[in-house]
Order: sequence, then structure tokens, then C-alpha cells
Amino acid sequence: MGQNLRLLWLQSGGCGGCTQSLLCHERPLFAELAGAGIEFLWHPGLSPASGPEALQILEDAASGAAPFDILCIEGAMLRGPAGSGRFHLLGGSGKPMTDWVARLAARARWVLAVGSCTAYGGLSAATPGNPLEACGLQYEGNGKGGLLGREFRSGAGLPVINIAGCPTHPGWIVDTLETLAQGGLVEDELDELGRPRLYADQLVHHGCSRNEFYEFKASAEKPSDLGCLMENLGCKGTQAHADCNTRPWNGAGSCLKGGYPCIACTEPEFENPGHPFLETPKVAGIPIGLPTDMPKAWFVALAALSKSATPHRVKENALADHPRVLPVQKKTGLK
Repeated sequence: MGQNLRLLWLQSGGCGGCTQSLLCHERPLFAELAGAGIEFLWHPGLSPASGPEALQILEDAASGAAPFDILCIEGAMLRGPAGSGRFHLLGGSGKPMTDWVARLAARARWVLAVGSCTAYGGLSAATPGNPLEACGLQYEGNGKGGLLGREFRSGAGLPVINIAGCPTHPGWIVDTLETLAQGGLVEDELDELGRPRLYADQLVHHGCSRNEFYEFKASAEKPSDLGCLMENLGCKGTQAHADCNTRPWNGAGSCLKGGYPCIACTEPEFENPGHPFLETPKVAGIPIGLPTDMPKAWFVALAALSKSATPHRVKENALADHPRVLPVQKKTGLK
């Protein structure tokens, strides 16, 4: 293997949750990345260098004196007030974080937006009127633009790679970094919102433990119920692009397995859906958030048929917090 890829990580307007998620990676994180040929040049929470020493590392990287390969940014870009960026100065430098990010992005072979805040603006942009002037690296909500502009390309010729999620799954980060180390990504491996297709070509619905209830439209009515959370409790798993249920968090969990509906945190503007997260908006009793690739008339017809055929076991268990009716023991005649 050739020279290691050098990774520089900065945190901007956010909670640091994506770093915390990364540290929960179920396999030995640093050994795995080192084995793939990736080393941390600097990370604000994981590197020993701080103060003037850390600022010198950043200045050398931004000036080109210390070449690096991967720039990971976590948190939204805070451009306020009045476009000055002075709502967020990098400690000790007196310079806006937005200036640092722009300089560093111009030097990087690949630029990664880690988390939905960095990708699309996220929670920092959700306040009415967006007084922070928060945005993503290359998006403002659903629209291209952001801090770096719609035409930005990194040294490798790619737009910003949006590892969206709130927080993002540690496996998505590690797999993307390993892909870069093993030869890089091509633009066709990103979806139309810049997300790595290695996870964004899936839906949260895939592998959901509540899928039997979904198939029979046996819906939960309160959060503790076992039934499907789409009809009444706001679940957007049939619309959200992620593999949370086929690639469980820490090998075991997901929001849905924990009893909480999917809020589509990998999608732009998920943080401001226009309704409470635990409610499903409806028109004439029909949820407006139907599966993305199913015509409404088909869904209504299939839902009515499914409900008429719901087994007693499924119907009873959907409104309970534990299975009340167990599957019947029945000889099938199969050998």
C-alpha cells in the first residue's frame, strides 16, 4: 500500500453527535482506519494537539505547506451576521470557521459533509428566519448552493460527499473513508443529493422489524404499541434513504427497534416537517407521506385489502406493548 491518506476533521455549528456516533463504531475504529491506510492529521476532540500547535497544523494545511487528502466537516456553516461568519470564530485564530473551511476545501482531494447539518443546514438552519444564516457545504436545504457553491469540485473532481444523518451511522463514515482509501469514489456512486449510494440506495423500511404489521396495515395507536408506526405516529421509513434496519446501529439497534418512528433524518429539511414528529398528517383519512414509489390509489386499495385479511394474532399484537398472541404451531407437511 502506498502513502496513507491524511484526514483533517473540523467541527462547526452542531452538537458533536456525529463524532460521538463514530466513536461507537462496533469494530476497533482506529485500528480499522489505520489498516485501510488512513491517518488523522487532526480532530478537535481526538487529537492531542491544541492551541497554537493545532492552529499551525490547520494553517499549514490551508496554505498547502502540509498536504492532506480528506476534509471532514461536522456541523452547519454559520455565515451570520450579515455574511461575516463571525457568529463562529475558530478558537484562538480570530477568523471565521467559514473562512477556514473554504480555504481547506480548496486544498482537499475529497470533502465530506459528516451529518445532515453539514450536508443541508440541519437543525442549525431550522430556527424561523434562520438568524444564524446556517447552511450546508454545498446545499441549503433541498437546493444546491451552500458555503462552497453549487459548482464546487474537490481536487478529485467530486462534489461534496454528503454522509447525511442525524447523527450519521458510524458504518457510513467508515465505509466511505475505506472506499476512498481503496481507490476513491466516482460520481455515479453518489445519489442525486450527494449521499454515498452504499447506504442511500436503501430505505429505512427495508428490514424493519415491524414489516409484518405494515403489510397488514395493523397500525400502532400509541408509542408503546408494537404495530406499524406509519399510519398514526409519523414514521417515514418508507421514504427515508438509509440502511438503518439492515445495518443496525452497534450491531443491534435502530430508531424503529427502539420504538421510535423514523423521522427521515438523512433527508434535507427533515428537522422542519411542518407537523409534530409523532403525528402523521392525513387528507381524508389517508396519510400524505406514502411510499415514494407507490401511486396513492394503489396504496389505498392494497391497504383496504390488507386490513380485511389481517390475522387475529397481528391485529391483537399491533395494539400491545408485547406479543399477546403467539404464532400457532401448525404442521405444514413440508419436509
